[in-house]
Amino acid sequence: MAQLTVRNVPQQIITRLKQRAVANGRSAEAEHREILRTALLPAEGSFADRARAMRQRFRSCIDSTDTIRADRDRDAPA
Repeated sequence: MAQLTVRNVPQQIITRLKQRAVANGRSAEAEHREILRTALLPAEGSFADRARAMRQRFRSCIDSTDTIRADRDRDAPA
């Protein structure tokens, strides 16, 4: 895994970072990684959120009602 060095960080930011790390029960280094991960990687979200996005992405403008009805009528006992 690569290393990252950040120079010239204002003391106020370092203090807030350490406070945030303590509040989240992490080391300052682990907090750095978490901040970078949440800022740069896509959020996974809940299953419901992912399902909603997938339905939206694959939404069709074709109404399949007639096709389904024809299939049911064809397969219905005479």
